[in-house]
Amino acid sequence: MQFDPLDIGLFVIVLIVLVGPFMVKKIEHNLEAFLFVMGVLAVTISSFYSKEALEALGYSEHQMELIGWNMEIVMEAVKEPIIKGIVPAVLVAGLLFHYGRSYAQRGMNSLTQVVPAKIIVFLIVVILGLSSSIITAIIASLLLVELMNCMPFERQTKINLIIIACFSIGLGAVLTPVGEPLSTIAITKLQGEPYNAGFFFLFNQLAIYIISGCLAMGLLAMFFTGKAKAMECKVSEEEDGGLKDVVVRAIKVYIFVMALLLLGAGMKVVIDKYMLGISPQILYWVNMISAILDNATLTAAELSPAMSMTQIQAVLMGLLISGGMLIPGNIPNITSAGKLGISSKEWAKLGVPLGLILMAVYFVWIFFIPFHIEFHL
Repeated sequence: MQFDPLDIGLFVIVLIVLVGPFMVKKIEHNLEAFLFVMGVLAVTISSFYSKEALEALGYSEHQMELIGWNMEIVMEAVKEPIIKGIVPAVLVAGLLFHYGRSYAQRGMNSLTQVVPAKIIVFLIVVILGLSSSIITAIIASLLLVELMNCMPFERQTKINLIIIACFSIGLGAVLTPVGEPLSTIAITKLQGEPYNAGFFFLFNQLAIYIISGCLAMGLLAMFFTGKAKAMECKVSEEEDGGLKDVVVRAIKVYIFVMALLLLGAGMKVVIDKYMLGISPQILYWVNMISAILDNATLTAAELSPAMSMTQIQAVLMGLLISGGMLIPGNIPNITSAGKLGISSKEWAKLGVPLGLILMAVYFVWIFFIPFHIEFHL
């Protein structure tokens, strides 16, 4: 494998994206713009790969035309956040929650008087996690934020519960092609021989891992709930932010998704060059890069119908779990952190150790414990 100096530039961008938000406050406070700039730089650097370098990777003429800046990448970055329904969902749901917040508050206040907070939290985390494959991960995360806003907890407890719930939503959304782009791409890649993947293919193959994970996150959320006092939830107009906050949040999500798409496109060459030939056990851990890159892009690059089912499960689970570790890892993280003002450091404080523990547990389960239940729907 020939090493190209351009690879260094792209690896440096990955390093900056990883440590920048933790080291520089201005980056932390302008994360969307920062990631967008990094995405633009990544695509720009990839534009300088020579034709010989791309031919060595087996790229066709058409594939080479899609490396670096081209109209297809630009249009995808501009249109995909809207076409995939991410930004419209944020905007519409934000408006609905803005006008319906008072009703939700009254309902939650009444519920917390008769049902223990731990039980409510368990149900929120598990139900939103499992239903995200139907209502989509973005809608599930918006519901999560509004429900947590109406829970009688201090800010740090809400942050911990949001992070745990986002792991659950990130896992659950993969069960159908409706839940998130990763699952849609996975089904598309595997719809031919030998798997002939249909609508319920991922549910049949991953349900035992996903349902167990969502239940585990629900139990963990109960632990973090502690002894919450029964108190009435009140969200001030200042905290609500009004209609302006709804629009600004949708714009920020739009920029965030654009940034992740550009980062994924810019990193395609190094992904193809350094990741696709390694063993599934190593690839499982390397996929922790999903904590900062678009996991749908990685799925499109890595997944192949030539893989065994164990390899497919390992690739997808590695991407799904690591996506919860940092804010850029998936859309639920982005929307939740933006709404509650959660910083990268606050997220990583729980997200990274929790993600590493889950990665270790699932690694042992997938590769060394011969226990798997395959569903048939």
